[in-house]
This record gives sequence, structure tokens and C-alpha cells, in this order.
Amino acid sequence: MAEKIFLEIVTPEKKVVSETVDIVVAPGEMGEFGVLPGHIPFLCKLRVGELRFRQGNAQQHVAIMGGYAEVLNNQVTILATAAEAATDIDVIRAKAARERAERRLAESRDKLEFARAQAALQRALARLKIAERQ
Repeated sequence: MAEKIFLEIVTPEKKVVSETVDIVVAPGEMGEFGVLPGHIPFLCKLRVGELRFRQGNAQQHVAIMGGYAEVLNNQVTILATAAEAATDIDVIRAKAARERAERRLAESRDKLEFARAQAALQRALARLKIAERQ
């Protein structure tokens, strides 16, 4: 049997994924990175984006809302601020969040308000992108 990777995605509320997989591709702060069996150990910060993993011919997608990734001994542990599998995303809610964030961006009066609205927009867009892949 070929070597596999154990992937675990955990948020403060729940365990989102706990699976043995062939490959993991995650949104690192410095750019997207991939992990195959035998990868060197490392720790990195994650940005808002798409995490995907493959089991055989099936590819799964998860919206990651930031956090950290640790790769160690053929295990990838994702400690995410929030994470949602494609099948769990409420598209109507995500579209409403995108519209609210776009309005807040247009109406923002200071840098902090603008940054918060921009972050909310990134999260909504990430959820919508993942939901499309379902």
C-alpha cells in the first residue's frame, strides 16, 4: 500500500476533517503549498482561502478562514479560526455576507472599518468559491 497522509482540520468549535488522504494543498500566508507523504516537517500561518485534499480520485474542498498548519510525520494538522466543507456552506448566507461586506467597503470611513469589511469580503468570497466546487 502506498504511503498516505493523515489530515486533521480543527476549529475552536469542532473537528471538520479527520481523514487519511493522498495529498493536501493549503493556502499558506506566503502562498499555496502542497503536502505529499514524506514531506519535511514545518509550521506556517494560513490565510483565508481554499484547502483541498484528494483521496484516490475524489477531491474535497474546505473553506479555511485563517489559522495555522503543522506538517509532521505524514500528518497535516490544521488549526483554523473557522473552516467549512463545501457541502456545509449555506450559499444564500454567503451571498448575503458578500453583499453586506461590499456595502461596508463602499461606506467605510476609516482604515480599521475598511480592513474589517475587506476581511469579511474575503471570507464570503472563499465560501462562495468552495460552494461552487460542490
